[in-house]
This record gives sequence, structure tokens and C-alpha cells, in this order.
Amino acid sequence: MARISGIDLPRDKRIEVALTYITGLGHPSAQKILQTTGIDPNTRVRDMSPDDVAKIRDVIANEYKVEGALRSEVQMNIKRLMDIGCYRGLRHRRNLPARGQRTHTNAKTRRGNRRPAMVKKKKT
Repeated sequence: MARISGIDLPRDKRIEVALTYITGLGHPSAQKILQTTGIDPNTRVRDMSPDDVAKIRDVIANEYKVEGALRSEVQMNIKRLMDIGCYRGLRHRRNLPARGQRTHTNAKTRRGNRRPAMVKKKKT
């Protein structure tokens, strides 16, 4: 089993597809990694040698920001926007869409399920 950047790659997939399971790597970056290491993209993960895995691991460690480091950088960027009080930061703070989407209808995933306030009966 190949373990790269703390992620167990699926054994039955091609290495080109399996690399996309790592947060921060998509198809273009996976292709670039395989091109620099000289590994055939059609190789299955189970058929890879430990040397090939080590090559991929080295390239990812030296050239890409993935997994925890990438997530922390994104969170720091959002925190910076919130701290300076810009529009995007305010939208993040209020848990609303930050990129101009419509909110009158839709946006339920970002806003959550808004329940109406409980209406109490008046005593007579």
C-alpha cells in the first residue's frame, strides 16, 4: 500500500488518478509529478515499487503544498480577511456566500436551515 502525505492511495486505481486523492493535487499536477519522476501514468498503485513511491513522495514534499499545510494556509487567509474587515471577511464571519451568489433563495448549504421563531399564543 502506498502512503503519501499521510494518505493511503487506493491500490486498484491508476497512479495518475490515485494522486488526486491527496488534497491539493488535481489531474494537471498529478500528470506533472509523474512526468518529472518518469513513471508511467497507467501504472496501478499496487504494481509500483517502493523506489517509485519514494520519488513521488520527494517531488510532492519539495514542490507542492498539500494536506495539512494547505488547509492551514487557507484558514489563515480567511482569518486575515476577517481581521481586516473587508467585504469577503464579513461574509465569512456571517457564514454567508462570499463570491456574489444569490441569497434570497438558495444558499441553504452555506446559511443552514433557518427555522422560524416560535410564536406564542397570547393569554386572554
